Amino acid sequence: MASKHPAVDAYIQNAQPFAQPILKHIRAVVHEGCPDVEEKMKWSFPHFDYKGMLCSMAAFKQHATFGFWKHKLLEAYLPAADKTAMGQLGRIASIDDLPGQAALVRLVRAAAKLNDEGIKAAPRPRAKRPAPRTPPALMSALRKNPKALAAFKAFSPSHKREYVEWVIEAKQDATRARRIATAVAWMAEGKSQNWRYEKPASRR
Repeated sequence: MASKHPAVDAYIQNAQPFAQPILKHIRAVVHEGCPDVEEKMKWSFPHFDYKGMLCSMAAFKQHATFGFWKHKLLEAYLPAADKTAMGQLGRIASIDDLPGQAALVRLVRAAAKLNDEGIKAAPRPRAKRPAPRTPPALMSALRKNPKALAAFKAFSPSHKREYVEWVIEAKQDATRARRIATAVAWMAEGKSQNWRYEKPASRR
């Protein structure tokens, strides 16, 4: 049977009065569902580890939260909740806001089983950066040089962004004009903005 961490005891004691019974209940449920769980304080609030991150709880001024590290893989066990709160069970203002104890224990056991089986958390989707907006002055200069314009259109979004940001970052008009002229000359040769730091293509 895993022991309880004194720092978690202190966290619960220092929480708002309404939150203390909620945190105690969550803690008891986690230990019932995973007897070998290890308590830790991470990012200033209680976490429960079992062969890796398992779940965590936290208390705020008017609500508490309870969430699972691999919640994307536990959606079949999770009820619909208020998504404005941290964690997957929404804003918890009383024990009545939580699913029944048996349901919570099943949820903890399902999360522990994922860790037993070494199943990794689903990766977070990477937000795509919007396509760079080309400054009018740079676009005007490119239109006057067909080779540079063709190269710019053929560049990947990241290479386009490098040139656009380089031009935009210039604080003085004269500096911006010089950069535009240099950018057009480099693009006419098919070069990216960081061409000097790129490894030359291997010769066959």
